[in-house]
Amino acid sequence: MSAHFRPIARKPLAAAIALSVALIGSAAQAHEGHAHDDRKVSAEAVVDQYANVAHATYSDALASANALRAANAALIEAPSEATLAAARTAWKQARVAYQQSEVFRFGNAIVDDWEGQLNAWPLDEGLIDYVEGDGYQAELGNPGASANIIANDSVQIGADKIDTTEITPELLASLNELGGFEANVASGYHAIEFLLWGQDMHGFEPGAGERPASDYAKGEDCTGGNCDRRGAYLLAANDLLINDLEYMVGQWAQGDKDNYRAELTSLPAGEGLEKMLFGMGSLSLGELAGERMKVALEANSFEDEHDCFSDNTHYSHFYNAKGIQNVYEGTYVTLDGRTFEGPSLHALVAQNDPELAEKMHEALDTTMGQLQVMVDTADAEDGMKFDQMIAPGNAEGAEIINASIEDLVAQTRLIEEIANDVGISGLKADTADHEF
Repeated sequence: MSAHFRPIARKPLAAAIALSVALIGSAAQAHEGHAHDDRKVSAEAVVDQYANVAHATYSDALASANALRAANAALIEAPSEATLAAARTAWKQARVAYQQSEVFRFGNAIVDDWEGQLNAWPLDEGLIDYVEGDGYQAELGNPGASANIIANDSVQIGADKIDTTEITPELLASLNELGGFEANVASGYHAIEFLLWGQDMHGFEPGAGERPASDYAKGEDCTGGNCDRRGAYLLAANDLLINDLEYMVGQWAQGDKDNYRAELTSLPAGEGLEKMLFGMGSLSLGELAGERMKVALEANSFEDEHDCFSDNTHYSHFYNAKGIQNVYEGTYVTLDGRTFEGPSLHALVAQNDPELAEKMHEALDTTMGQLQVMVDTADAEDGMKFDQMIAPGNAEGAEIINASIEDLVAQTRLIEEIANDVGISGLKADTADHEF
């Protein structure tokens, strides 16, 4: 995992998040606009709009990471259940744009090489802070699984002793995959999530992590020990997140002759389209249907739940799929409700095969509708969260997840068909070694 360190400049707070239903509605309106637009679009224009959508998405992710930083600082300054709740809300808001950005990971090596520092999971949380043994399943043989950086000024891994006296973004970046174990995740959204929620001790039963606000209290009111270091860790992880997002925003910005956007748009347009379609298909199939749903359901493993401390997984899945739809439709709805819209894959395909273009649009709508069922089921009064859906014997939960997987597989097959339609032969989405 590589780090990109530059001076940290604070940004204004992010605006309120649009509801998921509103996002679906905005996408439908955008599609209607495409359907009535008789202008021809070029592959070059579609790739350029792809870069526009990427830049807008990462810009929102950065703004919401800065809002999260402000909420975390307020928690540390005045720990209370109210400031903790506000920080948790800011974390959930920060996930909305970032999860939509993951479609750019697959097909763009610069993103894939970078994303582990921000979103690696699952993690052995004992590397970071105190854990309770009965609710902690560490990776077998991981020497960092009980390191507890917050409680110790050094970490011993084999013959190596690492000084952790000062908790900085640079230190956290250096500790990722410590000792060669992928579960040693010291930074990113899920490290911050753990610091805000703590362990989820409920297993397949209702309830998320229950870290008390007093884990950030001062003096004798401190619970869990080392409250000052816990606060320092939380801010260092947030600062690293901001730095990394600033880097990626810059890579997709217009007007820079040396960034990734300039490299991408200088390629033959067919190569850009291939990156787009491979990214859509691979997130849809191997990653979302496979790694994030199929693995957890077949293993009945809440340890393989994506947002396992906060029980926010249903929204992470929803917004991953929304990112795929954004790329196809050439649109992005910002967190403050503005719509970025331009030449789309949908319009490009419709020029040659209107029926296929409409099938793809309908397949994406079907997937979003099924994932809305997952969201609504999780958010209902006495609702069923994803870690309950994957419980052994939960037929209703399994049906919701399996239907989501089936829809993701179906839309991936159409993505591969579309690739052939736009002149890319033999495109196969990454299955992540899963069979569908």
